[in-house]
Amino acid sequence: MNLDDFSDLIERPDGGVRRDAEERRERLTVPPGALGRLDELGEWLSAAQQAVPVRPVDQPRVVVFAADHGVAALDVSGRAAGTAYELVRETLDGTGPIAVLARRFAVPVRIVDAGLDCDPELLPDSVVRHRVRRGSGRIDIEDAMTADEAERAVRLGMAIADEEADSGTDLVVLGDLSVGGTTAAATLIAALCGTDASVVTGRGGAGIDDLAWMRKCAAIRDALRRARPVLGDQLELLAAVGGADLAAMTGFLLQSAVRRMPVVLDGVVGAACALVAQRAAFRAPDWWLAGQASGEPAQAKALDRMALTPLLDHGVTVGGGCGAILALPLVQAAAALAAELPERAPDAGKSEEAGSADAATAAAAADPATA
Repeated sequence: MNLDDFSDLIERPDGGVRRDAEERRERLTVPPGALGRLDELGEWLSAAQQAVPVRPVDQPRVVVFAADHGVAALDVSGRAAGTAYELVRETLDGTGPIAVLARRFAVPVRIVDAGLDCDPELLPDSVVRHRVRRGSGRIDIEDAMTADEAERAVRLGMAIADEEADSGTDLVVLGDLSVGGTTAAATLIAALCGTDASVVTGRGGAGIDDLAWMRKCAAIRDALRRARPVLGDQLELLAAVGGADLAAMTGFLLQSAVRRMPVVLDGVVGAACALVAQRAAFRAPDWWLAGQASGEPAQAKALDRMALTPLLDHGVTVGGGCGAILALPLVQAAAALAAELPERAPDAGKSEEAGSADAATAAAAADPATA
């Protein structure tokens, strides 16, 4: 498998349709620019959907990939190693943050176990049946997974994207539930951006103290030494310092772009996967929105590299897609405004011009000196 092949499969959203959407926007009763970034969002959706006016976003879905990362054993996370399944259980029970928000917005949540380190019996078969492996290796001293497992994980993400597209999902909020995932994500971003560990090391979703931050920084530094020799091959990079969830999310993002299905990114883990995907297919980021700025330095660096501007800046680091789903109402509002605001009457502009001309003529007649 060569991820570079996606470069030939992914096209940009339709530029002609976007121009048509922009022209229609000029004709609406609300002045251009008065709606701020909502105008841009509406035009982006039109191009993605190949429809003017834009269609409503009626079937969004939260898709969450879950896994445990072996590097968590170094005490670099605010949670104990191997406990990501508890986050999944809370979400399934409706008590996790993303479950609460998704319920509030009436959006279904799908959880995919890519590499949780727990007995399968602890979770429903619908969640665990896709598992690529149990946990991942400690990326500071060993590969996260084998090359075959990395390919299986990417193909898993592709298959999930196809299933969502085939079922009519019109926008995906992409999230992750993991322990140690931000360490792997920061390593990928540092490697791809050519920067040092200290520049990308954040406090993670669960929050860590200064000593844990130093351990995390050291783990990323050691993992970077292993990542740099394989930078030329995205699949090898994911196998070396990623994880099953990150590889699956990368495949999901790439295949979603192939299927013309827009995706809203959440935090640093999603940003890392997006950066890997961009390395394989430079047009792919045109199909993604950055839902929020989490405050993680690695996320900011990745989004800047991809020229993606976050819709919100709330500093949500809890994961699961929580920050991204908060941006969903903005996207839906942009679609509604672009589709439902009325256009000006065809002769409204001419009438205004005629009125101005008549006023000038009357002024000239009243004061010949100005003629």
